[in-house]
Amino acid sequence: MPYFGSEETVKELKRALSNPHVQSDRLRYKNYITKVIRYMTQGLDVSSLFMDMVKASATVDIVQKKLVYLYMCTYASDKPDLALLAINTLRKDCADPNPMVRGLALRNMSNFRMPGMTEYIEQPIVAALRDKASYVRRVAVLGCAKMHSLQPNTEIDGRIVNELYALLRDPDPVVVVNCLRALEEILKDEGGVVINKPIAHHLLNRMKELDSWAQSEVLTFLLRYHPRSDDELFDILSLLDSFLQSSHAHVAVSTLRLFLHLASAHRAVQDDALLRTSAPLLATCSAASRELCFTGLCHVQQVMRSQPGLFATHYKRFFCGYSEPSYIKFRKMEILVELVNDENVYLVLEELRSYCTDVSPELAQAAIAAIGRIARTYSEKCLDILTGLLSLKQDHITSAVIQTFRDLVWLCPQSTAAVCQTVEAGVDRPQDSEGKQALLWLLGAHGDQMGSAPYVMEGYIDGLKTELSSTVKMELLTATVKMFLCRSAETQDMLGRLLHYCIEEESDVCVRDRALLYYRLLQRGVEETRRVVTGPKSDPSMSVLTGRQEEPISEWASTFNTLRPLAGRDSCPQTDAISAADQPSYSAGEELLPGSEDVTLSGPADTEEEFSLSLGAPLSHESFEKMWLDLEILHRQALGVSRPRTAPDTLQASLQLEKIQTLAFTPADTVPWKAYIYTRSTRTLILAELLQGATDESLVLSVKQQPVNQHGIRRFVSVLKSVLQTLNLE
Repeated sequence: MPYFGSEETVKELKRALSNPHVQSDRLRYKNYITKVIRYMTQGLDVSSLFMDMVKASATVDIVQKKLVYLYMCTYASDKPDLALLAINTLRKDCADPNPMVRGLALRNMSNFRMPGMTEYIEQPIVAALRDKASYVRRVAVLGCAKMHSLQPNTEIDGRIVNELYALLRDPDPVVVVNCLRALEEILKDEGGVVINKPIAHHLLNRMKELDSWAQSEVLTFLLRYHPRSDDELFDILSLLDSFLQSSHAHVAVSTLRLFLHLASAHRAVQDDALLRTSAPLLATCSAASRELCFTGLCHVQQVMRSQPGLFATHYKRFFCGYSEPSYIKFRKMEILVELVNDENVYLVLEELRSYCTDVSPELAQAAIAAIGRIARTYSEKCLDILTGLLSLKQDHITSAVIQTFRDLVWLCPQSTAAVCQTVEAGVDRPQDSEGKQALLWLLGAHGDQMGSAPYVMEGYIDGLKTELSSTVKMELLTATVKMFLCRSAETQDMLGRLLHYCIEEESDVCVRDRALLYYRLLQRGVEETRRVVTGPKSDPSMSVLTGRQEEPISEWASTFNTLRPLAGRDSCPQTDAISAADQPSYSAGEELLPGSEDVTLSGPADTEEEFSLSLGAPLSHESFEKMWLDLEILHRQALGVSRPRTAPDTLQASLQLEKIQTLAFTPADTVPWKAYIYTRSTRTLILAELLQGATDESLVLSVKQQPVNQHGIRRFVSVLKSVLQTLNLE
């Protein structure tokens, strides 16, 4: 009970509702019924008043009927015996001359959740489907779905299904949409409502009569229809053309999704639809509702996967507002990074620099990371900004800048000298573990270019006993060993102290094992240690393709206008989902020199089924690099064709037509010339490198694959060689 004395309150209400003098005064009687509903909504148990409330339904007052019906629906399951009296009362009201009373009674009778209700409500619902009043028909159509939900495992009544299909041509548009909803619910185990040609054309012709939410729902149902000819397709698109510019964002987006679905074989039509819908999408990104704004930003990101430059002229629309929540600001910064070009780079960088001093450390670090991603293309401008941020002497900013420097040095080796100069000039030591790891990585990987590197590292070694993070300790071990390999005289003593502490005194097993690994490795000799520890370096001659590589619209069209874009691209795997248990083990033979015989693979037996290439989801540069370093070369051969002298865009487009995607390539005048490409098929991913040296006339192909499929490699080599030969003939 919500408060003391509630039993007395119920008794007082019961006496009042039974009092003939109260019943004779309509206003006073109605006030007591209102009190009952108020107490019911406050949590007071007033189920003992059920009989008195059923008697109160015998009135011509619509408001009083609504209150009584609400009470009945709430307590019908608690009083199943007395609820039969309520059902009889409602069945009588279903024959009332007033259509509002008929509809109200039918709606509430359908809401009774009791066993055996179907036999009582079926006849009134079927009769109401032919009622003259549209309001009653609307309620009756939804009542069919509610009746089916009471007994979902029973056989579907074909008579009701036929009635609902016939009502799709009802003159009232709300009845039409309700029929679609009811049929979808009743037939969900059979695939939902069937949209054939007559139904599709009828719905298209009725679109302008519907309200905005009904239009959006009908457009979703029309995704199930496939036109039989191009003439019919373009007639449908012509009817829908005006809805692309709808003032209601959900209608415009639903129409765009239908356009992309129907015109999947007509890229020009899809591009035009995306262009015309850009204005409604931009308007959504500026909506007052934060949830709607976030949804619009997510869909803009999805469209930019296929048309990166579509919103380039509207980049200022994605500048962050002061009062916007952080999740919207993060999305806007992600979009700004994709929209940067030669014309707006200065303004975008200035805007991002203003976010770097935000009171929120997370937002400031995200802005610094965004500047770092832009630095991969405009390194000089971004390095000046990042260097200036170090002078603020704020720990979270310093940490984020150092992490950005680490990523930038790896992805853009040409900026190494400038970064090393900045770090050596006197960077404050970061306090968080991520910043410490980034600084130690820079000291270890490029300590030969920083004169003070050993002394900075010695400070970390001296404070090792107070360091809590095991990952920082392991990074310190690796960095110190790398420093020893290039500056042994200055590092030998501190390396010995570090190894002694980590082996003899360190309690963390992982740190101790790492120290033992390096100790035993050093016993094998410096050259062996260098071979294992140094690892590969990023290639300074590689030029990462500027801008995002365009994806086929078909990659994301099926998830457009759904919840998937709100989760972000990280929720979808970048590569085909291949579990470790499904990956067959293999041992690759030794690498062959260019021009020698193919390597014999000891993997699973080749299948004779046709191996077809496909584009699939694009790989990020980081994912490609990680897999390329982890996998072994399975196949290497000279292709017998030289590098095509065509423009880079032509080479990329020709390969993409054959389902081969280009990740990166060196400029045309660079020696040696390299290109990294990849493709995939079901459960197989192929990575490849094309190389042509200064004296080589033929391209050399190196292939890695996960999992192994020898037939797939042969197919890939054949397709690639054919493309290169065709380009050389042009």
